[in-house]
Amino acid sequence: MSYTKQEIFDEQTTAALAEHYKAILHLLGEDENREGLLKTPERVAKAMQFITQGYSQDPSELLRSALFHEEYKQMVLVKDIELYSTCEHHLMPFIGKCHVAYIPNGTITGLSKIARVVEAYARRLQVQERLTVQVRDCIQQTLNPLGVAVVIEARHTCMSMRGVQKADAVTTTSAFSGIFLNDVRTRNEFLQLIRQ
Repeated sequence: MSYTKQEIFDEQTTAALAEHYKAILHLLGEDENREGLLKTPERVAKAMQFITQGYSQDPSELLRSALFHEEYKQMVLVKDIELYSTCEHHLMPFIGKCHVAYIPNGTITGLSKIARVVEAYARRLQVQERLTVQVRDCIQQTLNPLGVAVVIEARHTCMSMRGVQKADAVTTTSAFSGIFLNDVRTRNEFLQLIRQ
């Protein structure tokens, strides 16, 4: 889904956020009026609106916009979906990839819609654990498939740039429903496919 500047950047919200970021610069000890920082509050305000645009999207509606009746009952896997989200605890990015599979039960969706669901939930203030479950639940509730599997692998800058400062740490979360939860062979097939 493409967005115009007007749809993402509300002028009133941008101005209000920019005032707060200007105050933050001052509180950090910066001269918010020096040349290099003059437009920074507005740029950050627009950046925050962009990276949280998922609040204005309905992930279920994204799936429903491309539903097709099909009697395919094997695994559909979309793997290595790029993921950019923002940790709600420190407002710092976490970046990684998401793997999503489902087994249709008479209904499929456009493949790009799976990636759009991930994007819609990722572009909010998040924790990786919740994001994983939200993607699973949205697909399960909207498509009513035989099962859904979601695995997210991400690096958290709040862990690498501050705090424990472990740059190579990768966090992996998973969420399963239906046949992926109840059938070890199906779950293992999914896990093997995402490792290839």
